[in-house]
Amino acid sequence: MKKLLLSAAACLLFLGEAYSQGCVAIRSNGMMSCSMEHPGEEAAASGWQLNVSHRYFKSFRHFKGDEEQKERLIENTEVVNWQHSMDISVLRNFNNRWSVSVGIPLLANKRSSLYEHGRKERHNSNSAGIGDARIVGYKWLLDPEKATKGNLQLGLGVKLPTGNYNYKDNFYNVGPDGGDEERPVDQSIQLGDGGVGAITELNGYFLLGSHFSAYGNVYYLFNPRGTNGTRTYRETLSPLRANEAIMSVADQYMVRLGVSHSFSGKLQGLVTSLGARMEGVPVEDAFGSSEGFRRPGYVQSLEPGVSYQLPKVTFFASVPVAFKRDRLQSVTDKEVSAQTGNYVHGDAAFSDYALNIGASIRL
Repeated sequence: MKKLLLSAAACLLFLGEAYSQGCVAIRSNGMMSCSMEHPGEEAAASGWQLNVSHRYFKSFRHFKGDEEQKERLIENTEVVNWQHSMDISVLRNFNNRWSVSVGIPLLANKRSSLYEHGRKERHNSNSAGIGDARIVGYKWLLDPEKATKGNLQLGLGVKLPTGNYNYKDNFYNVGPDGGDEERPVDQSIQLGDGGVGAITELNGYFLLGSHFSAYGNVYYLFNPRGTNGTRTYRETLSPLRANEAIMSVADQYMVRLGVSHSFSGKLQGLVTSLGARMEGVPVEDAFGSSEGFRRPGYVQSLEPGVSYQLPKVTFFASVPVAFKRDRLQSVTDKEVSAQTGNYVHGDAAFSDYALNIGASIRL
């Protein structure tokens, strides 16, 4: 049971995915690439592992700060995003402490809005293709042979701008003489952000008893590039939005904490979990410029999850359900507020929940 619980606790780290949450462009960072098994077990000493996960959500609820703009649904002026992400990564365990993960997401997005099409008709814009790739190295900080009740894993890596950050589609009623025009799609459904980023992760677990363990993840992506050159056309909506004419390359973060329970007997291999997660885009980056357009904000969710472990394959699923959504005041919002003397605060659309399903296969 102790071996199973340790394996389950480490396996739960796979559920740490962060993707766009509607209009707040929290881009894919893939799965936390911990070993499926306790790092002290011989099966984790070396070998390959394939991880595949899918995430879906629909965002449609608009928030300004943490207050929902319910009138948007009544007036049929809401923006709706449907997003599918398939994340594929390969993990190489070199020994019971060191590993490297290489991964890339496949994305398919659709966005329905009025304001992007001259405010006359509702139309869709779409994007599909590969997203930004990542390469991350991991090390268990404590000696797995001695740290039998828990461990911490540090991950450091790089995010590469392999996703198209200037994906274009047809927009209606906005071109010359009110016709159609090809333009970049909204930042929330762009396939990449155009920046080379530094990935930092800290993952861990700790045994709480014979059937319970605690787990946690902390993720931060440093994106030092200021803007990526992709036009937003937001300056055409208002001259005060001139600073938002080009898309920003924003940092992003995620924190997860929870408790898992493993079953024995006929249900051996089954693990359930319950935790909380917070993911978002900061108002300003830790390093570099924070100019350009971004929708800063965060989502706090309650995250139930389940996994089932077989000798070579582990299946897992989680459904983060949002209990707080907050679209923060952006840099431009603050600048316009100072210039005009009137408080300005942009909005963003969020989902109620997301669906994550996937599998990890030891090769």
